[in-house]
Amino acid sequence: MASQKFKDISPYKRTIGTPPEDYLYSKYQKDLAAQATTSTNVINVAIFGIGRAGTIHLTSLARNPRVKILYIVDDIVEKHKKLQDYWSLHDTKFLTSKQSDVIYSDPKLNAVVVASPTFTHEHIVKSALNAKKAVFCEKPIAEEREVCIELYKLAKKVGKPLLTAFNRRFDPSYANLRDRVHKGEVGHVQTIKVCSRDSPLPTIDYLKCSGGIFHDCCVHDIDMLCWVLGEFPIKVSSTAYAHVEEIKAIDDFDTVSVTLLYPSGTIGMIDLSRNSCYGYDQRLEAFGPRGMIRADNEQPIHCVDSQVGLNGIKTAPIWYSFPSRYRLAYQNEMEHFLDLVEGKVTEPFVKGHENLAVNKIASAAEESARTGKFVELTWTKEDFEI
Repeated sequence: MASQKFKDISPYKRTIGTPPEDYLYSKYQKDLAAQATTSTNVINVAIFGIGRAGTIHLTSLARNPRVKILYIVDDIVEKHKKLQDYWSLHDTKFLTSKQSDVIYSDPKLNAVVVASPTFTHEHIVKSALNAKKAVFCEKPIAEEREVCIELYKLAKKVGKPLLTAFNRRFDPSYANLRDRVHKGEVGHVQTIKVCSRDSPLPTIDYLKCSGGIFHDCCVHDIDMLCWVLGEFPIKVSSTAYAHVEEIKAIDDFDTVSVTLLYPSGTIGMIDLSRNSCYGYDQRLEAFGPRGMIRADNEQPIHCVDSQVGLNGIKTAPIWYSFPSRYRLAYQNEMEHFLDLVEGKVTEPFVKGHENLAVNKIASAAEESARTGKFVELTWTKEDFEI
């Protein structure tokens, strides 16, 4: 009878609710609620390029109940039949880039997803916006900063969303860390660190057209720090080295360390590598006078470990590469774009000036690595207006 006084009321009379950390159950609840709706809105989409990123977006869109893929554009014609059969895209038209004008003139088409090589982005984005289509484009939307600005202005003029997203912002663990920092859990952040080590080592053919490690990889880490802190750095220092001879031969780096000083006094640190033999190493930490918050690596099978012989405890490896580690982030990113297309949200989660600012910081980091000097950054009103 000692615990009788602690007896609770019936669980049917209590409201506990779903813990916010269980993002998969929250998604299930949304799917369940959709069974009771009568909405027949379908977003008609065209996808340019089915390579590394394009395959990820195709996966999200082909399985999305509010999307119909009208067109796929890829210049490797041999892929068309395989894609059509694998995804059962028998109502989808497969085109090459030379045939893509038909896409812009189709009044039924609502949105364009651009995942083709970087040098093609500008033309596709401009053509799509002029045709009054919403655009999601992998970074960058153009190779020149001034052209990027003009394209963002064009999107505003025609009244259609242009989203160039940093997918890590849509990752639940990183979003949770940022929200808690903004609530003041650790106080004023004194240091913030990101570790980003790639797996597997990209091919040389990819690296040759990637834009280099600073603009291909480091931009994600820079964006993460600036997004969490809500400010841009005023001083950047970087050291870089190429341990892999083939990467050195194309005048790129495989190992980078960046230090950033922010106006509030926060010091940011980036530890970046192209080649992590043990998996896709992704960690983020914010430290302040009240404590520390860390988003650590995830494991695909995190609840099994073993002890065999005298080898100690063995656990599963971390995720192997970015498509698996950030699978949910990519899905959330595309859902956000579709919400923009439908007008369910009016402001993009990643704004144009943020993309341009991150590229400006990445250029400063590369300049520092190549010159061995600190690079100071100044920010004007024009940097925050497009």
